Amino acid sequence: MAWTYLVIAGLLEIAWAIGLKYTEGWTKLRPSVLTAAAMIASFYFLSLALKTLPIGTAYAVWTGIGTVGAAIFGMLIFGESREAMRIACIVLIVAGIVGLKLTSH
Repeated sequence: MAWTYLVIAGLLEIAWAIGLKYTEGWTKLRPSVLTAAAMIASFYFLSLALKTLPIGTAYAVWTGIGTVGAAIFGMLIFGESREAMRIACIVLIVAGIVGLKLTSH
């Protein structure tokens, strides 16, 4: 169950990272409330995962999911760069996440 909690936490991290863009410096109420809620929920699910997963693995996977997701959504929603080197680096992050999952007990 810990890995499920960690994936949920990572997906919520993507949500709050994207949400930050819409808060406009926390000046927009609705996006700010939703972003703060996603942050709290993300930390909550991360804390559940940390009951059994090693901190180094869990934290790296959590931030990796958030990083990859935010980068992909940045490209899709905000028109950020899609150059090959950037995509290759995202693939390397995914490889690291998979590697950590495979080597964790």
